[in-house]
Amino acid sequence: MSGNSFGQRFVMTSFGESHGPAMGVIIDGCPAGLEFDEALLVAELRRRRPGQEGIQQQVVTQRSESDSPEILSGVHQGKTLGTPIAIVVRNANQKSSDYDHVKDRAGHADDVWRKKFLHSDPRGGGRSSGRETVSRVMAGAVAQMLLKQVSPATKIIGYASQVGPLQLSVEEEQKFLSRQTRADEFVARFPSVDQDAVKNLLLQAREQGQSYGGLAKLTILAPPANLGQPVFHKLKSDLAGAIMGVGAVAGVEIGDGFDSAQKLGTDFHQSASSVYGGIRGGISTGETITLKVAFKPTSSILDVSKNGRHDPCIVTRAIPVLEAMIALVLADHLLWSRQDRL
Repeated sequence: MSGNSFGQRFVMTSFGESHGPAMGVIIDGCPAGLEFDEALLVAELRRRRPGQEGIQQQVVTQRSESDSPEILSGVHQGKTLGTPIAIVVRNANQKSSDYDHVKDRAGHADDVWRKKFLHSDPRGGGRSSGRETVSRVMAGAVAQMLLKQVSPATKIIGYASQVGPLQLSVEEEQKFLSRQTRADEFVARFPSVDQDAVKNLLLQAREQGQSYGGLAKLTILAPPANLGQPVFHKLKSDLAGAIMGVGAVAGVEIGDGFDSAQKLGTDFHQSASSVYGGIRGGISTGETITLKVAFKPTSSILDVSKNGRHDPCIVTRAIPVLEAMIALVLADHLLWSRQDRL
């Protein structure tokens, strides 16, 4: 099976199955001498992990994993060596029996993988499970370490702007973004003034075996300028590809891309530069980059949902994964940009 690696210069390779012994990642191309922030790695895994503590606990899957990282190579005395960095987390709370009588779940990849490879792991979806994203978050944490050292002003902030029928108002979004902080303190990472509404919606959905889709928004503050290649591997195409590669993502918008379809050129191009979403000609301008991501409802519904451990809305858990994928793209293009000119 190919297609388990991502990136051109900063390359991550993901491995492991949902109900196998461990999930892991190998990161190749990370420069030597980078201060390795293990506390940041642990914090990012905690944000993504199932069985979360605190405010997210009631509205996510009840699978409980500690996700304690083991750094196997590439780091010595708190700094990277320039050699491949290997990190694993052990799977400890599998319930494979949940899948003994489950076959070809609607909306899942069970039948597709079996037809393609003829032999696959049906337990929890194997490699197609959302559990695989733990590898992306580990790699994304290392990418964040690189960004902090090379471009310390850059911040990646994601939040849910819509959960099912509930949608943030313009005022709520503006107030949240003005804080320039993460959305982790809000239920479902949905920074609405009415936290009970979203909590009750998702709790009821879980009890009924129902699920919702939603929208996530991502803002990259003070991104490095001049990232992206002019023809293939435009920054916008690599960002879109990274995000579309996350399970349950149904669409990506950069800047005011979808709104541009109904506007005159004079109206669109003579308005604020923010309509481009911080990218022109496939290259970052240094202005704020904005993205909107659409998610389909979680595929596990009705009896499959009631008998297993599933998220009633995937947007909540996906936010750290999306932030990680963006960090990977930025790190990759930062290293690539060193070759652009003498």
